[in-house]
Amino acid sequence: MKPLSLGLLAGAAASVLVGATSADAIELRFAHYAAVDHPAHLAAVQFAEAVADRTNGEITIAIYPNNELGSPPEQLEQVTLGLIDMTVPTQGGLQTYVREFGAVMMPFVFDDYEHAWRVIDGPFAEWTAPLLEDQNLVFLANWEWGFRNVTNSVRPVNVPADMDGLRMRTPPEIQLQAAMEAAGATVEQIAFPELPMALRQGVVDGQENPLAVIYHFNLFEVQPYLAMTRHVYNSMVHVINLDAWNQLTPEQQQILREESVRAAQMFREANLEAEADLIDRLQSEGGMQVTYPDPAAFRAVMQPAYDRIAEYLGQDTVDRFMEMVEAERQ
Repeated sequence: MKPLSLGLLAGAAASVLVGATSADAIELRFAHYAAVDHPAHLAAVQFAEAVADRTNGEITIAIYPNNELGSPPEQLEQVTLGLIDMTVPTQGGLQTYVREFGAVMMPFVFDDYEHAWRVIDGPFAEWTAPLLEDQNLVFLANWEWGFRNVTNSVRPVNVPADMDGLRMRTPPEIQLQAAMEAAGATVEQIAFPELPMALRQGVVDGQENPLAVIYHFNLFEVQPYLAMTRHVYNSMVHVINLDAWNQLTPEQQQILREESVRAAQMFREANLEAEADLIDRLQSEGGMQVTYPDPAAFRAVMQPAYDRIAEYLGQDTVDRFMEMVEAERQ
């Protein structure tokens, strides 16, 4: 694992410090990668305020949003090392440490949000939460991020053939790369902070992300076409460093778990309520043309992606996960 520059932490200033500090107060550092007007940051602030209130100021939380302490992989690595106390990686980030998390990102496997939540909050959490502790992490709750959708600057996407030849940016997760390539695109891996400029300069034609990311990071300014593919589901996973967790009393630990779940619920509700509004805004403010491809047509060409993901994760992991998916389907 490549060592981090400690200057990332030392040189940053907290954007939000919640709770009145005292000599014996525990201050927890919470880094995330969402913009300050994104529902994820609002959930983080709600969480911090509730924890400070319920612990009578015994625990204060400094929030570092918008990649202030480094990129998402750097934030997660710093939490495993104890340089930061909490963060909210997606399953794609966590799979670097616990490979089983990558199964959540199988393309086109969930029917809707409720289906995904039943799986990740239930049998999947029971399976993977103990595995995180081997990586010096403690699972608190699944937050939200959303279904990922495709944007591009070339043409509307209605069927897989419309993806042929598009140069698409993805994060380094093999599931996203395999899904885009199975649909006919070519893939470039570009770090998220560099994505807006890469789109403006035409380094790539398009990208894929949840609607809130597309809107709050102004990607619509250079991406006229939005396809509601909902190809992969991601959530933020609220984790805390194991050593930081162990310094808390059982009562304080319970408060953190309860308030993380409440923040997740708020985030999920806000995300659902915002999606229709975001589509309207992307059309009216961004002038985006929105299409709604049939997921069955894309699922039909995903076998190469499924094969690559199974090779990466292990067929047993994929099979166990898909049993959960089918068991929770309604």
